[in-house]
Amino acid sequence: MARQNILDMTVAKIYALLLQKVERKGRTKDELDQLIFWLTGYRDIAMIQDLTYGEFIGSAPCWNDKADLIKGTICGVRVEEIKDPVMKKVRQLDKLVDELAKGKPIDKVIRGDEEI
Repeated sequence: MARQNILDMTVAKIYALLLQKVERKGRTKDELDQLIFWLTGYRDIAMIQDLTYGEFIGSAPCWNDKADLIKGTICGVRVEEIKDPVMKKVRQLDKLVDELAKGKPIDKVIRGDEEI
């Protein structure tokens, strides 16, 4: 069976995986939603469940200007070195979710004036 591209998966599927990850580490749905809203501008994930993840990333209402402050490694790749703008946004969200799951306080994960 061919491996499905993450950009072709639905938001519902990806969101469920992200939620499982943060809840396994004792974090909440509200924290995940707050993080997604801060980065993308989406207020209600339920309204966009049928979008593909590529559509979700590409049509985000207000990608946070401070997203370029997100630095570090996720899945062995330095976020700030990713050239493809869509994949960079995917990895920026991954990095924030990873930070949240690792126990970093939500206000530190989405801080704006310092490096994330």
